[in-house]
Amino acid sequence: MCGIVAYLGKKQAYPLIVDGLRKLEYRGYDSSGVAVLDENLSVFKKKGKVNDLVNFVNKENGDTSGTIAMGHTRWATHGEPNDKNAHPHLSGNGEIALIHNGIIENYATLKNALIDLGHEFKSDTDTEVLVHLIEEIQKKGNLSIEDAVRKSLEKVVGAYAIVVIDKKSPDILIGARNSSPLVFGLGDDEFFLGSDASPIIKYTNKVIYLEDEDVITINRNGDYKIVNLQNKTSTHQIKELDLKIEELEKGGFDHFMLKEIYQQPATIEQSMRGRINAAEGWAILGGMSKHMNRISKSKRIILMACGTSWHSALIGEYLFEEIARIPTEVEYASEFRYRNPIITEDDFVIALSQSGETADTLAAIELAKEKGAFVYGIVNVVGSSIARLTDAGSYIHAGPEIGVASTKAFTSQVSILSLMALYLGHERGKISGGDYRELLTALEVIPQKVEEILDQNDHIKSIATEIKNASNALYLGRGYNFPVALEGALKLKEISYIHAEGYPAAEMKHGPIALIDMYMPVVVIATNQSAYEKIVSNIQEVKARKGIVIAIINEDDTIIREMADFFVEIPTTAEPLSPLLSVIPLQLLSYHIALMRGCNVDQPRNLAKSVTVE
Repeated sequence: MCGIVAYLGKKQAYPLIVDGLRKLEYRGYDSSGVAVLDENLSVFKKKGKVNDLVNFVNKENGDTSGTIAMGHTRWATHGEPNDKNAHPHLSGNGEIALIHNGIIENYATLKNALIDLGHEFKSDTDTEVLVHLIEEIQKKGNLSIEDAVRKSLEKVVGAYAIVVIDKKSPDILIGARNSSPLVFGLGDDEFFLGSDASPIIKYTNKVIYLEDEDVITINRNGDYKIVNLQNKTSTHQIKELDLKIEELEKGGFDHFMLKEIYQQPATIEQSMRGRINAAEGWAILGGMSKHMNRISKSKRIILMACGTSWHSALIGEYLFEEIARIPTEVEYASEFRYRNPIITEDDFVIALSQSGETADTLAAIELAKEKGAFVYGIVNVVGSSIARLTDAGSYIHAGPEIGVASTKAFTSQVSILSLMALYLGHERGKISGGDYRELLTALEVIPQKVEEILDQNDHIKSIATEIKNASNALYLGRGYNFPVALEGALKLKEISYIHAEGYPAAEMKHGPIALIDMYMPVVVIATNQSAYEKIVSNIQEVKARKGIVIAIINEDDTIIREMADFFVEIPTTAEPLSPLLSVIPLQLLSYHIALMRGCNVDQPRNLAKSVTVE
């Protein structure tokens, strides 16, 4: 969840670290801090955003000179967000500084042992325990800093990506990871460590993705060494990043979220490029084709994900069962790993994650692999942990998603799931040739239809004006659009802090209808042709209780248009693909409501983009 960036080279490090922290702020923004090593080890940290840290350093006229430094932006786990709990943390002697992303699960036991040895702690964090442990082991064994770090990590239970600076070793930068991401960037006479590539790409496109239990020691003379916890050398390939610095900027939009909503015609198309050709009548994914013999014989599909990716997976359940005719289940990854699930070698497990680093999903993958299932990853970030751990997979190619509330990753995931279902259904002979070609044709033109919906932004903004002061909202959908109702409600909760719930429309009368009155906006996704009359009845039930109806309707709808207080028309498409269109107005509606309520749409409170802790 937290963001890490570090530098060792010939340039003044502080400006590079601050620039990197700004690019990593989507990973956490409760507090931030930097440590810079020159003749002295200077540490600055402050509650709040990176700008608060910069203002603090400027006000204090702090010494930021030095060519080795590291920075951290925090999403709080142990200890509330405040100055003392901000990273970096120092050893008791003040000579070792450490930043950390993850959770040290046995920190309490370690802390008590260190207190007995005379250590005093200044924060409430698990991280400070680790830097004191390194100090103790270094002093007790008269060890080098790299050996002290490695031996300390042998005693740690939990997840970590760490960077360590030692005042006594001013030419060395040390990093290590286990279950939390850490990337090593190799520039010209300079080196970087980062939670991801965003703070690195401006300076180099050459990276090494560190593996679990790797410890890297980087020397100013250009040497670097990667070993495991047993001090055995680890070998890694240097990868070249396909990432442009412009992708990390707002590109003229007021917010990253708005930019990413408007990118969806392009990102949906990118997710399908080279994987579909309606004219020739085929859909194929390279990750599946090599293993189709096993996949097509699967007796069950299990989709695993968290958050917005879980909503994508729910749509996948409808797609796989209808088109490929394989029994499909959707699991919260966080629950799956703890409930002793029944998994067999006949199962096809699909894990979805935008970041590819979601801790619960990674743990669920490991469990599925242990049981012999074939595991497939659908991720956005190239080289991420899930991409490396799964048996096969497909990248969604949505590009960096900086806004914490996911938008373009959702539609790209659904696009990939649609392709997978079509490919698998066709290979299994479960879909007719006519239906297959019809869905291929409809899928290819989805990007143009998304463009048409985006043209209605001003109209959607006007609807937001009418309901921005609501305290609660209800989202209703049926079939393929029930998961869209869940996703629409999640977006409103995430960025506007309005309590919202998504329900199957037919379930409204089994409880939620008690909440409906003249102050309750009810968003109804009413594009389903298969249950149209039922949706009309649901809307009538809401209107009878004086609820405010905002309907998402097909462009040729004349009945619900007259019933609703507000409506947004979307182009008609095949029902299995309707979520790719019906979700767009809900994203824009949430965005505008949040903006009108004065909320930070890119960095909503208490959230972070990449959930790398359990």
